[in-house]
Amino acid sequence: MDDIAAEIDDYLDRYAGTLTSYDAQAAAALWGSPGMILNDEQGAGVLESREAMARGLEQSYPLYRRLGLASVGFERLSHERLSATIYLVRVRWLFYDQEGNRMTDSLASYILRRGDGGLRAFVCVPADDVEKLQALAAEKGVSLSPRQGHQ
Repeated sequence: MDDIAAEIDDYLDRYAGTLTSYDAQAAAALWGSPGMILNDEQGAGVLESREAMARGLEQSYPLYRRLGLASVGFERLSHERLSATIYLVRVRWLFYDQEGNRMTDSLASYILRRGDGGLRAFVCVPADDVEKLQALAAEKGVSLSPRQGHQ
């Protein structure tokens, strides 16, 4: 494995750990500023600060808890060097329940930049998270209604 692959895997492992522990501040610290989420449904959302990123992450936690999410893993599908410090990374996130059973997965691509503080994400392009989340919620009988804590 080349050095950048190991560095990317370490980054993704730390990011998965923040998701498993529901640590929005630690997850946001792995992002550069501003950060952008670019998707088909809502277009581009720019978060100007890590504090805004943490607030956004925290809004999804009640739903993830209701769904029974206990841990997050990943498979790095590919990485490509775009410039001296910028990489395109494709990831399959794996979501597990308390018993270690895989609940669902989700594909995403990230633009990561290596700086003095290591790798940071600046852009995320989720591919299928909305559909997978809706299917899991329907399977578990969990409402995605904003009144019940998901925004």
